[in-house]
Amino acid sequence: MPREKNVTVGKPKVGGAIFRAPVGSTLPTDAKSTLDEAFKEMGYISEDGLTNSNSVDSDTVKAWGGDTVLNLNKGKEDAFKGTFIEALNPEVLKMVYGDRNVVGDIDTGITIKVNNDESQPYSYVFDMILKGNILKRIVLPSAKVTEVGDITYSDGDAVGYETTLSAAPDSNGTTHFEYISAPAASQTVPEG
Repeated sequence: MPREKNVTVGKPKVGGAIFRAPVGSTLPTDAKSTLDEAFKEMGYISEDGLTNSNSVDSDTVKAWGGDTVLNLNKGKEDAFKGTFIEALNPEVLKMVYGDRNVVGDIDTGITIKVNNDESQPYSYVFDMILKGNILKRIVLPSAKVTEVGDITYSDGDAVGYETTLSAAPDSNGTTHFEYISAPAASQTVPEG
């Protein structure tokens, strides 16, 4: 029987929802634990939120006469997309342009070198609050920036970096983990 209580929304966790760390950093294995200090907070993303494309690439084989006789699984892409709107956050700029290509901070001045350097893989964590203060954490052990949308500078919208992160499989073939849990009894999580 369908249950309304199982329908939910995903809001960002207050105090930080998206984090990035070098591959090899200690990854969380639940929705509650404190992140390794290697994880850096990536700031706000736009109101459109985070989108996960998790689609199977397949081909169908048809027999003479048109009957489908075989479906071939050619792979599965696992990508996450969001528009990072903290355009003055050095961590966001490093993600978009590469760590070696961004130096400084807003106080000392930021210098960005735009070039054709290949994107390096990082580990990512997305923390959310679902309906009823349920915690959800998505962990990408290794993902690379594979696309950055057009960057618009106007007086009517925030400067944002629409970024696609493509997850790579770990040694067991897992591209990401999802953990869902009620908050700890002593933990109060503001909803909304």
